Amino acid sequence: MTEVLDSLAATPHATDPSSVAVDEDLVRRAAQLVPLVREHAERTSQARRVVPEAVKALEDAELFKLFVPKRYGGHASNMATASQTIAEVARGDGSTAWAVALLNVCTWFATTFSQQAQDDVFGADPNAKVCGIFTPGSKAERMDGGYRVSGRWPYSSGSFAADWATLGIALDVPEGGDPRALALIPAEAWTIDPTWFVAGMKGSGSDTIVVENHFVPDHRIQRFLDMREARYLTPHTDEQNSHLAFIPVAALILVAPQLGLARHALERTRQRLPEKPVAYTAYHQARTSPTHQYGVASAATKFHQAELMMRQACFDIDACAAAHALPSMEVRARVRNDTGVIAELVKDGIDLLMTANGAGSFADANVLSRIWQDAEIAGRHAYVSPEVGKEVYGKVLLGDDDLTMDL
Repeated sequence: MTEVLDSLAATPHATDPSSVAVDEDLVRRAAQLVPLVREHAERTSQARRVVPEAVKALEDAELFKLFVPKRYGGHASNMATASQTIAEVARGDGSTAWAVALLNVCTWFATTFSQQAQDDVFGADPNAKVCGIFTPGSKAERMDGGYRVSGRWPYSSGSFAADWATLGIALDVPEGGDPRALALIPAEAWTIDPTWFVAGMKGSGSDTIVVENHFVPDHRIQRFLDMREARYLTPHTDEQNSHLAFIPVAALILVAPQLGLARHALERTRQRLPEKPVAYTAYHQARTSPTHQYGVASAATKFHQAELMMRQACFDIDACAAAHALPSMEVRARVRNDTGVIAELVKDGIDLLMTANGAGSFADANVLSRIWQDAEIAGRHAYVSPEVGKEVYGKVLLGDDDLTMDL
């Protein structure tokens, strides 16, 4: 326990409380959209992308500009604000929140590129939205002044609404070097292959981006290794978000929707379950049933634990960014671990509520069914895997330097 407390104490603390505080106005904007997002949730699932009415409402509320610098008209929000804002969107619909999360974090990636690249994106359109995938495509050929890129990038969430994409490519590097990089590619250079046919998060639009022989100039390319170590190309080193830890942010943002799914599931349960008769028992109302009381309390406890872990992880990230410091390897490993644990806690809590609400919870017409499906799919993203996170954290805690994952 002493070692854990020492690790927490080692996180730089910001002198300005606003650098780690939640912008309640942005969270309130998201909360106000919950009824509209819920109204269109079923259509979003059927369309396999967030419907235009919801996209426009989110645009009007400026909820795709959370990390965009103020010099481009954005909010320059911290992780604490982004996580709570996205969670409130997810209280309306998981798919919509997933798209909002990915479009915001990938737009932040774009803000860390060179000044020329940022001007290409945000100078041309301050409202530009960016999607992205880390995995390299099939071909990146070195040419004078850049790379000619082709390939397929599956699971490009939010691509239906994106103006640009940060796509993984492999650079020409000396043998043994890390070839990975992200390339900024405009939407007119790619098409979308509809491949996202899944059981949950149906409306996230996580289809496949296809690029054929597009030239990417060097100023729109950034090495993955440099991004991982927060050595970004942006010249605006005075901005807090120019120091955010790349992998912790990219991973943690993925479980913000889980918090909203948990909130919605508990809200629905508290509205509907108390008066429900408990079949084949003497309990005429579930509110008086110890079994149901225990189940709901256990779920709520897991959700509360998930919320607390999210707040701690966001604080660690934001405090370090405000201090212009990269979190220690141990803190980064803990955030990676906690990302998976948050998803695990939410999934387990929702399972308890599904049991408490009964078999009818799984009916297509019951919103709990969609919440459960969304949580199950979202919790299986590669960066969210609890098993991988625990492995990485355990390696760091025990001094195993042979890390097999990026932190």
